[in-house]
Amino acid sequence: MGWEEARSEHLGLWVPVLAVLLLEACRAHPIPDSSPLLQFGGQVRQRYLYTDDAQETEAHLEIRADGTVVGAARRSPESLLELKALKPGVIQILGVKTSRFLCQGPDGTLYGSLHFDPVACSFRELLLEVGYNIYHSETLGLPLRLPPRNSPYRDLAPRGPARFLPLPGLLPAPLEPPGVPGPQPPDVGSSDPLSMVGPSQGRSPSYTS
Repeated sequence: MGWEEARSEHLGLWVPVLAVLLLEACRAHPIPDSSPLLQFGGQVRQRYLYTDDAQETEAHLEIRADGTVVGAARRSPESLLELKALKPGVIQILGVKTSRFLCQGPDGTLYGSLHFDPVACSFRELLLEVGYNIYHSETLGLPLRLPPRNSPYRDLAPRGPARFLPLPGLLPAPLEPPGVPGPQPPDVGSSDPLSMVGPSQGRSPSYTS
């Protein structure tokens, strides 16, 4: 057997071994995605958007049933919002109670729409180091700002973006089915405080006052 034949045979033995090693390495160490923002794709958050940035009053963004967008001093059902990621860094904002999407007109006016328009209702979300966020219309590039009090339709385009603090929204507690009483606290004065024996057992005289 010549030197060339021996080398070819030697290399041929290593090919399946290398293939198995590469396959195991790929299984043990999957290639991570290069963009960490993609982890937010499809994420849905319920939040109150609170702002105190250059506003006439501290306020929560509120989408009302008639489509107006105002700042409310206190949290309300109309100010609970659903923020859903459309793609990395871009979200839609939906009023949970009114089922209206937050949208922005070409002049910067905010309004609530029953129908989602990607051009008017998509906002780019920028996270600040201080815990606040700022938002811009993805298509128009206009900043998101609450209108001044008593003037919901004033042009806000010349002003800069307001910073918003997303506050967690608490989901309402589920209602108990009708006719099913809620659990009662144990009667510490009873001989059967956990009601394990049954209602027929009376209270022990040793526990009576």
